[in-house]
Amino acid sequence: MRIVALYAAYDSNMDPEQMAQRAPHSPLHGTGWLQGWRLTFGGQDVGWDGALATVVEDADEHVFVAIYDVPDWDEHELDLWRGNELVLHHKIRVRVETLDGDALCWLYVLDDYEGGLPSARYMGILADAAEKAGAPDDYVKGLRTRPCTSLGE
Repeated sequence: MRIVALYAAYDSNMDPEQMAQRAPHSPLHGTGWLQGWRLTFGGQDVGWDGALATVVEDADEHVFVAIYDVPDWDEHELDLWRGNELVLHHKIRVRVETLDGDALCWLYVLDDYEGGLPSARYMGILADAAEKAGAPDDYVKGLRTRPCTSLGE
């Protein structure tokens, strides 16, 4: 039985190449679905080019995630990458459904109100990351066709 929790990425950290730069000692463990949660956006007024990705509980939805085996020192590095964003995020533990059974994972959630639109550039980054992580085509298409603003282009 695994004692250390894994990291579930639903945002740009789904991209294995990006994660290799940010957390070089954290191999991709696999992928899965965060059942009972929905991808959404919030924090539009914080100063970035649109709203930021987060997840909220929703019994009828699910979110694709890339799962990484992250040691403590790389977790610290990920926190540093978040920088000032960490003030806006907190970590929670969730269960992720994988082909090998449920996995206990941690992830970042936005500590702000839901609402607002992400920029087209940000949505492109998220869709590219999901595609690189092996998300199903319909999930990637859903990201590419979500409403967004033209800010940040």
